[in-house]
Amino acid sequence: MIQNLLVANRGEIARRVFRTCRDAGIGTVAVFSDADAAAPHAVEADAAVRLPGNAPSETYLRAELLVKAAAETGADAVHPGYGFLSENAAFARAVLDAGLTWVGPPPEAIETMGSKVESKRLMAAAGVPVLSELDPASVTSDDLPLLVKASAGGGGRGMRVVRSLGELAEAVEGASAEAGSAFGDPTVFCERYLETGRHIEVQVLADRHGTVWAVGERECSIQRRHQKVVEEAPSPFVDAAMREELFEAARKAAKAIDYVGAGTVEFLAGPDGRFYFLEMNTRLQVEHPVTENVTGLDLVALQLRIAEGERLPAGPPPTAGHSIEVRLYAEDPAAGWQPQSGTLHTFEVPDVDRTFTHGPGLRLDSGFESGSVVGVHYDPMLAKVITWAPTRAEAARRLAKALAGAKIHGVVTNRDLLVNILRHEAFLAGETDTAFFDRHGLDTLAAPLATEDTERLSALAAALADAAGNRASATTQGRLPSGWRNVRSAGQRKVFTVADREHEVVYSLTRDGLRADGFGAELVSAEPGRVVLEVAGVRRTFEVARHDGVSYVDSALGSVALTAAPRFADPDAALAAGSLVAPMPGTVVRLAVQAGNTVKAGDPLLWLEAMKMEHRIAAPADGVVTELPVTVGQQVEVGTILAVVGDEA
Repeated sequence: MIQNLLVANRGEIARRVFRTCRDAGIGTVAVFSDADAAAPHAVEADAAVRLPGNAPSETYLRAELLVKAAAETGADAVHPGYGFLSENAAFARAVLDAGLTWVGPPPEAIETMGSKVESKRLMAAAGVPVLSELDPASVTSDDLPLLVKASAGGGGRGMRVVRSLGELAEAVEGASAEAGSAFGDPTVFCERYLETGRHIEVQVLADRHGTVWAVGERECSIQRRHQKVVEEAPSPFVDAAMREELFEAARKAAKAIDYVGAGTVEFLAGPDGRFYFLEMNTRLQVEHPVTENVTGLDLVALQLRIAEGERLPAGPPPTAGHSIEVRLYAEDPAAGWQPQSGTLHTFEVPDVDRTFTHGPGLRLDSGFESGSVVGVHYDPMLAKVITWAPTRAEAARRLAKALAGAKIHGVVTNRDLLVNILRHEAFLAGETDTAFFDRHGLDTLAAPLATEDTERLSALAAALADAAGNRASATTQGRLPSGWRNVRSAGQRKVFTVADREHEVVYSLTRDGLRADGFGAELVSAEPGRVVLEVAGVRRTFEVARHDGVSYVDSALGSVALTAAPRFADPDAALAAGSLVAPMPGTVVRLAVQAGNTVKAGDPLLWLEAMKMEHRIAAPADGVVTELPVTVGQQVEVGTILAVVGDEA
């Protein structure tokens, strides 16, 4: 029996495992990097051990430090979570060699499936359908389009789509570099790319006594940069006959490697319903909650019981209803989807009635809380928001409503994209293949929920809330409104910006009430954090919070972040024309040019690594690289000048 469990991971998966441990009466041990010293997972555990440093290579990827932490805290078992060392056979062996219980499959199974190249060959021999492997050196135009993939790892890293032979060399180089950085193995391979496939995966559970369950399928086809955005169970594409074929293939895959524990067999299905093995993840998946919701199972609890040697019942329970999960990321759609970092001042999702547990309702799995800091060293996923309902349409509606009403202050997120997907007629019709974004337009789907009219009303509410705050904090004995004038024609003026849009608010608070040019709004009440306006006979409530010079306004019309325009511009803050600045903190990992080179618009200048991904910095226009003040390996902060491209003259 496991008494004390160390989770060799961080964030929401560590918290997820801890929740099940508390329910089971198992003690918990966390590990944390310096960047995660105040993270919720480090605080919630019964004991926590510091891993000095910040980068994964210094901390969560150090097997010897993790095993040492288990010994120091008296842990008798290790759960790897997902990512980091969760699919590292050497780490599993190190845990077992230390006399600890490994909550995962045998190291040999991890090793076999750790190489996508070798695993596909083994699956083909076991009778599981596969896509043929292509050698990058012998690819021809007849093989296009194709996908370059890292042999090790996952999560969309080390993957590139190639549609012309001219793109192949750069795609292989970029995928190899990214795979080497993320997984320590730069090996890549190619396979045929299905433009309109369905990403279908089967959850399997296997005990040490020969019982193998195919628990249910999930669909994860809506992806951006090969990273899953929306996941659901069951798949709207899979019928009863296809489901049985998928389950049989998944069971064959697990049995072929004598699998034990929880794992996922991933397939790519074509429009004709034929499917092909992609890979097997020898760990718990990020999207496991949707399977828990439709089965009532606690997959982490089952992992622990299997590790303790228990037998599974003869078969899994039936599924019921529908569950949808979305991944909420700190990223800015308006800035090329660049990951965001900073303080998450407020993070509240309404009506969450289940946290980290399976079952109906709305569930939130997150490694962050209000006040947490989103750093630059790890994946920018803030949370998984999951719902269950009797029908797919109900699940989508409830999840969209909860996301739209969430208060997220401090970092920009992909929230609006998620809501628009869930409300899109094609999604609701089950038309969710991997070309979903190409077909419907990523930029269109990422359009802000708040209209420009909503932004203007929110700006008025922010100005009135500021005035109420000034009035409340005033030290004078008088009771005059903030900004009171004895000249009726003069009103108060505030200017706010949202993205590249400017909203001017000119208003006066008079004996007759609010006078606000061009708004047609009446003031019902104004407090520093709450303003109620009546517009065309309809009352609207606006919640207002201010952090670091930004007013965050939340209402049923949408959430808006308003930056107050400075009254006086600082001429020294202006950048030279053609300057390219770092959109986030990171490390310069590659340079494509030197100062003096002539470049065309879109040519790569350099690559910045941040949040486990490489980000391409490209020339904004034709010209000459007049300055390149950075070097490979240099750490840069937000706003650091990376390069300057001047016109050729």
